[in-house]
Amino acid sequence: MNRRHSSETKPKLYMETTIPSYLTSWPSRDLIIAAHQQVTREWWKKRKVAFKIYVSQLVVDEVKAGNDEAARERLKAIDGMPLLDITEEVERVASSILVSGVIPSKAATDAAHIAIATVHQMEYLMTWNCVHIANAAITKEVAKICRQQGFECPVICTPEELLGE
Repeated sequence: MNRRHSSETKPKLYMETTIPSYLTSWPSRDLIIAAHQQVTREWWKKRKVAFKIYVSQLVVDEVKAGNDEAARERLKAIDGMPLLDITEEVERVASSILVSGVIPSKAATDAAHIAIATVHQMEYLMTWNCVHIANAAITKEVAKICRQQGFECPVICTPEELLGE
């Protein structure tokens, strides 16, 4: 059955900065990055409409950085997406993740992305950051920390995992 969902029933997805970055960047010569760029563009074209997509001020700040023209393209990609607040609860969950050592303090922004998506009850956190976010070696521990803080961690995944059929 192929029924349309209203925006209220669409799964909620928090989009981390790597997604608009890969979406709008020039094709890479690195084969893996080029493949991620292609998958991101395919997801954007075919599957983006199936989700209610959110970002945060962290994402906005990160996409604004760097080359002015590239920043404009990234900002255009996230234009109109609702912003999730960085609350005291978000700061508490991010701090708990960092204190645990599962994500190093140098990657505090990555812990914050996870905390934002968690506290705001997103169903998915989509990223290409496979070092500190979409990393099978840490997601189980991060989910445990989130539960200890009274929250359910979203499914952390890449666009490839949400391509569907």
